[in-house]
Formats: sequence, structure tokens, C-alpha cells
Amino acid sequence: MNDTDTEFLSVKIASLLPYLRRYARALTGNQQSGDRYAAATLEALLEDRSVFDTGLSDKVALFRAFHQIWASAGAPIDMGEDGLHARAHAHLANLTANTREALLLHTVEDFGVSDIAAIMEMDTGEVEHLITVARREMEDSVKGRILVIEDEAIIAMDLKDIVADMGHAITGVARTERGAIDLATKETPDLILSDIQLADNSSGVDAVNTILKSTGDIPVIFITAFPERLLTGERPEPAFVITKPYSEDQVRSAVSQAMFFASTETLSA
Repeated sequence: MNDTDTEFLSVKIASLLPYLRRYARALTGNQQSGDRYAAATLEALLEDRSVFDTGLSDKVALFRAFHQIWASAGAPIDMGEDGLHARAHAHLANLTANTREALLLHTVEDFGVSDIAAIMEMDTGEVEHLITVARREMEDSVKGRILVIEDEAIIAMDLKDIVADMGHAITGVARTERGAIDLATKETPDLILSDIQLADNSSGVDAVNTILKSTGDIPVIFITAFPERLLTGERPEPAFVITKPYSEDQVRSAVSQAMFFASTETLSA
């Protein structure tokens, strides 16, 4: 990469890269797989920058370039995975094509329908149909038990209402790191929905890490006003990060897809 290439990437996409990586991880359900696609996108842009000459915003152009890579690879399923990811990939074959992409772009990345149409290179009517189908398929795929870690009472109540309306059970709401660990010990959740900074200045991240040491591989969704603090690329990162203030659609989408990636016969029983 020469100096001109480096300057191009820095100016055009450096500030957008964390969000592309977030999307890629949510799409694949795995940090390493998602980052491979993000890296392939950057490599492709070094060879051909024409996507930035189409009149699209830089963010839309970047995600369009990603989708050209994703589509050219056939949105592949990495069958070399095992455990949780293998179970998730087994479910992917049952989903309508392009539905998860459209839903994630709309709800988690907050693109409008016209931007998604540009990114996925299809018409707006098809995008709207894909989002509708995605919501139904993902929400119907699995139900489970959810632990909410959130110190703001109004937000905690809102999150409880959203996930309960989706048919999930709530194992409890914790306001502190210690409280979260205690709740998880009493009843193992199938998914954790967590803030980062908690009431007593303890850490939601630390609470989650402690819980996962005893529960094993279960999905986690972080909700934070500062997503860039988690999306640094310097350490293992969550596949699902929602930015505050969030929308109900964002929570429903992330919960559905996170539960989907943890789908097992036990969860769906």
C-alpha cells in the first residue's frame, strides 16, 4: 500500500470502518469471519475505487463495496466451524436469501430503504419485502431466557417489555456487576443484554466476561452510547452492539439474530 492509497483509505473510510466491522460480524455471527470480509473489502477498494464515484455517500459506497464481495463469494457458510457457530450455520440454509442482510442494514446500521437498495443493488420494493420476511423468520426461529444488565430503570423496563413481547423469558434485571453474576448463577440465561457502565461504576463487560467463564459460549448484545469503545479491533469484540439511543427495531433485530446464532434444540423446546 503506497502513501496515496493510505491517505485515500484514511480520508474515505477510517471513521466508518468500525461500523462495517460491526455489520460484518453480526452478519456472519463471528468476529474473525466478519473481519475477513471487511479486510477483503478494503483490499478490493485499493484495486478499484469506482464505487466512490457513483454519487453515493461514503458510508453507502463502503457498504456497497462490502456487498459486492459478499455476493461474489455467494454469502458462504463456513462449515469448518464447530459448536455454537456450526449450529448457527446449519440454520442459515433455511432463511430466505438476502433477508438478514436487509434487516441488519435497516435496523442495526440505520440505513433507509433507498440506501439499502443501493447497497444491495435491488429495488426498494424488494428491500421492503426482505425486511418484512426477515423479521418474521428471525423472531420465529427460537425463544429463550434473557438476562438484562442495565442500571437505568426506565431503559431496563423498556428492554424487558421489548423482549417479553417477542416471546422470550426474562431471568432478571441487574444494576451492578455483582448483581448480574448472582442472577446468572441462579439461572443460566440463553442471551445477555448488557449496558457497559453500571450503577456502582462497575463494568457490564467485566460482568459478562465472568458469567461466560461459567456458562460457556452464549450470545451477548451490548447497548452503549459509545460503541467505538468496543469496536477497536484490539481485543475480542461482541458480534452485536447497539448504539444508544436505540430503537425498538434495533433491539428486536439484534435479539432475534443473536438468539438465532445460539439456536439449539434445547432453546427451541
